[in-house]
Amino acid sequence: MKKAIIFSLAFLMVFAALSSCRSRARVEEVTPPPPPPEVVEQPEVETVEKVEEPVVVKEPELTEEEIFMSKTLEEINLEAPMQMIHFDYDKYFIRDDAKYVLEANADWLKKYDTAVILIEGHCDERGTEEYNLALGEKRAKSTLDYLTSLGIPTDRTRTISYGKSVPLDPEHNEISWQKNRRAQFLIIRK
Repeated sequence: MKKAIIFSLAFLMVFAALSSCRSRARVEEVTPPPPPPEVVEQPEVETVEKVEEPVVVKEPELTEEEIFMSKTLEEINLEAPMQMIHFDYDKYFIRDDAKYVLEANADWLKKYDTAVILIEGHCDERGTEEYNLALGEKRAKSTLDYLTSLGIPTDRTRTISYGKSVPLDPEHNEISWQKNRRAQFLIIRK
């Protein structure tokens, strides 16, 4: 019986050894291998053709003289680059406030030295037509003389008297009459 016990014990040991090997092998078999690295797909990149930006051609900037010459006489006169002056009742001498205006007008004429102007003499409605035509002529002439004293050649100026026939303000009161007693400028050639 001793043999049988020894044989049984040997069988159990071999069986235990084999079972322990088998379970270890199973553990190894059960453990999955690490996953392969993921392949990340790159999004498709559109190829964009380089678009040449249009060449901007700057037109040469015009000088003030060129701008002036490109305008019509009507456009220039609408801009009124030369301001009118006013006179006292029944007078034709240049008032102090008008001297500054005429100096600015002379500067404009010197800047645009090809311009020719017409100086219009105007009066208010009081007085006879003949008297107002003569007074308007004296107002235009005194304005011309003052511009000449500022260096404007007389060959660039013309004068005309409208007397009371072209009022600026048609009302019949002192405020209107003050507006109508004037010398006004018109550019007639550039």
